[in-house]
Order: sequence, then structure tokens, then C-alpha cells
Amino acid sequence: MTLRYQLKFYDYWHIGSGLSAGARLDSTVIKDQNDLPYVAGKIIKGLSREMAETLKDAAFVNVCFGNNGIEMGKCYFSNAQLLDATAKHICSLKLQSNLYDVIASTKIDETNGVAEDNSLREIEVVVPLELCGEIRDLPENYKEAMTRSLKMIKRMGLNRNRGLGRCEFFVEENQ
Repeated sequence: MTLRYQLKFYDYWHIGSGLSAGARLDSTVIKDQNDLPYVAGKIIKGLSREMAETLKDAAFVNVCFGNNGIEMGKCYFSNAQLLDATAKHICSLKLQSNLYDVIASTKIDETNGVAEDNSLREIEVVVPLELCGEIRDLPENYKEAMTRSLKMIKRMGLNRNRGLGRCEFFVEENQ
């Protein structure tokens, strides 16, 4: 079966591309060919697996996510992307740059309370958005466990323990 979901971000978020923008940015977000942000399926799979492991159902984890390199998992996690109509509208009006902002941070020396030299970092972030994705080839008997795993994910991406990436998954009911 295919499980469809919406991923709603409530705050700025940063899923890194692994690239910088030279002197301008230390870290940019991952973007598709149209300069639109998305969340790679492998990130959703990894976080889902982490949550699934807390459910203590080894069969579910092994079947859906794989068995530590011995056997591949059955489930395929698509990238979470903007709805097609929304993406087309943004692109037609050339509004992609409005989806991004930059935040800066620096390390403060604990002894004197002054910013440490060369510690300023600027990262690109995405404004709160709603993305959609799907999990294909999910065995029907694991739909409830997968739904629970997705709903346990509350933050995603860089600095998720420092306020970025607050999110929620909504699973489509009529499937």
C-alpha cells in the first residue's frame, strides 16, 4: 500500500545540502531543479526508523526499514515536496527567493562573555511550509505502526535541538 502524508513545518527549518555559498553562507538548504526546498526521503526514513525502534517491534523495523545491512527494507520513502500546484504557482511568479531567509549565530566565550573570533556562522533557512510525500510498498499490517512513527517526529534538520525545524506529520486517512 501507499501511505500519503503532509509534513507541516511551524518554524524556520534547514535540511542541509552539504554546500556553502562561499563567503555569503556557511550552509545552504537542499533545493530541487526549480530552486524549491524539499526534504529527502532518506531523512524521513531515518527519523521514522529512529521512532519505530522506540516502539519495540523488531519485525516492523526489519520489514519496513531493513535489517542492519543484511536485508533491505520493503518501504520506499519519496521526497517530501510542495504540492505541484503550489510549486508551479511559485515558479510562475518567480517567488522562490521569498521561501528563504538567513540566520546568524556566534559562539560566546564563557569566561568574558565576548564573541569568539571567527565563530560567526550564517545558515540559510526555509520559511514554515507544508510539504507532501508518500511511503510506497508499505505492508498493510504495518500502516498503524508507520503512522505512529511519523507522528512521533516533532523536529527535523539542523539545529532541531535549538529551535529550528519544529514540525508535524499528518497522514491521509482515506487510503
